Amino acid sequence: MTNSGVNSLIRDGRFPCTCHTPELVETHISWVLICEEFVFKLKKPISYSFIDFSTIEKRLYFCNREIQLNQRLTSNMYLAVLPLKQTSKGLAIGEFDGEIIDFVIQMRRQDRKKQMDVLLQEGKVTQQDMHKLAEVISNFHKQTSIVKDTNPLGVQQKFNDLYGELEYLRETLGDYYADLINRGIEKSNLFIDKNKDLLQSRLVNGFFRDGHGDLHSRNIFLLPEPVIFDCIEFNDEYRQIDVLNEVAFLCMDLDAIARGDLSDVLITYYNKLFPSMETEAERGLFIYYKGYRANVRAKVNSLRARSTQDDGHRSKALNEVKKYLLLMHSYFGSSLK
Repeated sequence: MTNSGVNSLIRDGRFPCTCHTPELVETHISWVLICEEFVFKLKKPISYSFIDFSTIEKRLYFCNREIQLNQRLTSNMYLAVLPLKQTSKGLAIGEFDGEIIDFVIQMRRQDRKKQMDVLLQEGKVTQQDMHKLAEVISNFHKQTSIVKDTNPLGVQQKFNDLYGELEYLRETLGDYYADLINRGIEKSNLFIDKNKDLLQSRLVNGFFRDGHGDLHSRNIFLLPEPVIFDCIEFNDEYRQIDVLNEVAFLCMDLDAIARGDLSDVLITYYNKLFPSMETEAERGLFIYYKGYRANVRAKVNSLRARSTQDDGHRSKALNEVKKYLLLMHSYFGSSLK
């Protein structure tokens, strides 16, 4: 599928439901079409160092994998993998006559007004919401698989992947932000070298779990029972991580919008329910993980800026890169040991 194909599907395509001009939400790895009752998600035919959707066979595999993994934290939301077909009347999703050209995940649409990032913008997220969310996350971490066969130091290489964006960001943002990348990588390398034993002990003691991998506010609906969706399916290493690394993502997400109060409530209550940060060294590791997560958001937005043809979207993505690089620096500038 291509951008022009997606536009054709939106304009003239047929769907297995009533769908009047679906809304398009585009990320750096997918196109999401939002209809009245259902949501349809297509994976982009991309290949990066950490993800490979380059063939239709791989996209089908990861569509099925996405449904399987997300059913751990959702109920009746991820419904089916459907064929996308080229028919005599144009593109169609579902059981129409025609040639299969791709595959689509069908999901039940949720109430956007209850999405956590929207509620945060409206100032409607409370400490009680953080308690409920901490309960869901801690229960999930207690029940999901303990991971033993992974490299606890692998976060270092993932952090250093940001270096691949250095020259592009130097050209677009200037030397100051490029230097933040170099300094962040240097501090990360020093921290990991100094804390190898701590990370190894975390693995031995069962704190690496098969988690969600992409735990931020846009992937949460604050319903009476919080619903966490859209986990990482495309790379097990990004999901099979230290539980502190997982929670650090959401806490960083809250820090990034100046809601450190909610971030503190979340990690404190989570740690009460699932003790996983009991020493000063572990608290330093949690701060490191928050810096790593800011690094990841900077990289994702750099990739988004590279891939878009829209100047406005590119400018917005680059502003996000700046924000997250500065946040990464704030974590590393004062708190790492």
